[in-house]
Amino acid sequence: MENRRFEDRKEPEIVYSKSVKAGKRIYYLDVKKARNEDLYLCITESKRKQQGEDQAPQFEKHKLFLYKEDFAHFMEGLQDVIGYIDEQLGGIEARVERPRTEGPAEDTPSEEEPEKKKGLFNLFK
Repeated sequence: MENRRFEDRKEPEIVYSKSVKAGKRIYYLDVKKARNEDLYLCITESKRKQQGEDQAPQFEKHKLFLYKEDFAHFMEGLQDVIGYIDEQLGGIEARVERPRTEGPAEDTPSEEEPEKKKGLFNLFK
């Protein structure tokens, strides 16, 4: 006898999605709709794993589910830790995206100073 309990389940519907590319990682911020019509946030970190040249790339994924009743506490904690890091470092430098090249990476430093973000945690308000 087959277990139909899991066969009938559908993946929750994604109603809004945003991807954030950050170096070797991509963060997917997906708003999903539960069976009871509630919305929740699914944060997925996808990181490319090193493979041999002749192998297809593989990705390591980690998921975090955040429900509406936890949003305020999560935001408060996130603002607190980002504020602490910002204070300790005297500002948080913005990541400078570099175009991918086919050949080996160049070791020449960029002439432009990365912009420092003061009070970065204010973005989460």
